[in-house]
Amino acid sequence: MGTPEFAAKNLAALVGEFEVAAVFTQPDKPKNRGKKLETTPVKDFALERNIPVYQPRSLRKGEDAEAAMEALREINPDVIVVTAYGQILPKSVLELPKYGCVNVHASLLPRFRGAAPIQRCIEAGDEKTGICTMQMDEGLDTGDVLMRAEVEITSEMTGSELTEVLAECGAKLICETLHALENGTARREK
Repeated sequence: MGTPEFAAKNLAALVGEFEVAAVFTQPDKPKNRGKKLETTPVKDFALERNIPVYQPRSLRKGEDAEAAMEALREINPDVIVVTAYGQILPKSVLELPKYGCVNVHASLLPRFRGAAPIQRCIEAGDEKTGICTMQMDEGLDTGDVLMRAEVEITSEMTGSELTEVLAECGAKLICETLHALENGTARREK
């Protein structure tokens, strides 16, 4: 589950090492003056590889949520990977997969939980940041950290450059995390 280019890079790494049964991403949205519908980078990547795409407006209520839950039950995933999805997952989704839901978060948790962690670390003048993979719970980025990797922020680095470095780091770390979950060596950090 994810939406922006950052998430698409994670998806690319996952496709290289695991079977990806489906992708959930935000619905297409009107863009610019012409209001032409624009697809998400995650959707584009998935469609190019014939991976089924689901775009529920909500996972919490309404027909979309019911259809999404039905699809998830049918897929019966071992794990759900979430990267910048833009929706908070309900307990029913969190508890569905064998290994739960794993989030890729672009900060060294607990620092900068929530949205825009990359921008927030730059604004704060941090000299380092990183990526955490975490076992999701019902809170906002409050689950146990499974793995983390630090990244130095240089004085010349732009926000776009840092985002690219973190996306590459996250893509590698999520694959390492899933292998550790699969073989029982994942450690949890409260």
